[in-house]
Amino acid sequence: MTATLPPQLAELVDDFAGVGPKDRLQLLLELSQELPELPDRYADAADTMEQVHECQSPLFLAVEVDSDPERRVHLFFSAPKEAPTTRGFASIMHAGLDGEAATDVLAVPDDFYTALGLGEAVSPLRLRGMAAMLARIKKQVRAATAT
Repeated sequence: MTATLPPQLAELVDDFAGVGPKDRLQLLLELSQELPELPDRYADAADTMEQVHECQSPLFLAVEVDSDPERRVHLFFSAPKEAPTTRGFASIMHAGLDGEAATDVLAVPDDFYTALGLGEAVSPLRLRGMAAMLARIKKQVRAATAT
């Protein structure tokens, strides 16, 4: 599957696949601390960003697509610090997809997250939240590139 993923996302999948279930959860928690702060234009997340209701914790996202020929995608997430799993998922999306071409983001398999091997570490409900994040990202990328 990693052959169909952008390089940074493939590397994250390989990192998760290379460790045991307990270490995967620890890796997810470490990634949660690396989620970038929002720029000022998204300071009021509830008004300026799309909420991902499938996530167990409040998560908001915004997608910007450059007008350059590559149509590079930029991702912004807002999730509470006391929600490390949700922040970890957002951080995976940010680290793996931010700056990638729109066509590459749209080509990510909808179930790529299963390759992370987190099914043993987090609940299926939380994994559905991650799937919903990717679906919302793709929806916003499609809308931005349709013009």
